[in-house]
Amino acid sequence: MDTTASLPIALGRLYFAAQALAGAAWWVFVFAAPFVRTATLGDLDPALVAMLDVPLFVVASALAVLPGRAGRIAALVATAWTLLVTSALAVYATVTGLAGWGVVAMFAATTCSVLALFLLWLGRVPTDWLLVGPFAFRRARPRRTPIAHVVATTAQIVVFWGLFLVVFPLVIWVLEKRWGLAAPVPAWVTLVGAAVVLGASALGLASAAAITVKGDGTPLPSAMPNRLVIAGPYRWVRNPMALAGIAQGVGVGLILQSWLVVVYALAGSLVWNYAIRPHEEADLEASFGDDYRRYRDEVRCWIPGRRRHTAKAPLART
Repeated sequence: MDTTASLPIALGRLYFAAQALAGAAWWVFVFAAPFVRTATLGDLDPALVAMLDVPLFVVASALAVLPGRAGRIAALVATAWTLLVTSALAVYATVTGLAGWGVVAMFAATTCSVLALFLLWLGRVPTDWLLVGPFAFRRARPRRTPIAHVVATTAQIVVFWGLFLVVFPLVIWVLEKRWGLAAPVPAWVTLVGAAVVLGASALGLASAAAITVKGDGTPLPSAMPNRLVIAGPYRWVRNPMALAGIAQGVGVGLILQSWLVVVYALAGSLVWNYAIRPHEEADLEASFGDDYRRYRDEVRCWIPGRRRHTAKAPLART
């Protein structure tokens, strides 16, 4: 038996087994503890909801551990139901201001269920599906001067920072308040957040400038640099723009005093690290070969620091 191929399937089954146990335990608390029922279901009739949720969520998750097609179908049913419940509960919580914690719990269950479903059906999580449109890896069109790349990079910063650091956090902040999930924090947290955003933004702008001027490209994956950039912040850390983006997101969450925005930023870091970064590094290795491998060995991915010089030939700087 190919244990490498069977491991993802086993992990998928293990998740659904844990989800079945957690779902059963949650229903026990719903009927035994009024505060759990109110926090997660609001004014919804628990008996009516249980009539559908127990068979389609708890039992279906338990049956997902079965081998073969039966288990995969059960996992599909459980995941589809979880998606439906999460969407319906989010609408209910937004309209009524109740059951906010239920939305958070179901959103987490939906995310994990989808990942486990991929493991059962495909034997992997198809992260390559994310590499489409502006996130597909392509080299930028070479330019004699960096002016065109500077203009493109500026537009990218306005659009992506506007969406991921303004629009999305504000939506999350509004929903957090509407769902009754906001937690009081000291006023000085806002000042800390502003300082973090300013510092991280400076790092992001310096990184974008290095890519644009030295790399003959832009930070966007669909217009990547034509040269390996080991200048500016890239001398100290391999992914300064990703590091800056995560810190900016956390800083915005602190400014808004929103723990959900902080979670949003940290979740984005996990997506980038485990779904995007492996593909990006494979592309860089294929494009720049030994130069990139030496750079990868000498400069850390996330923690800035001095270069760890190896015995190999020195890197060519751009």
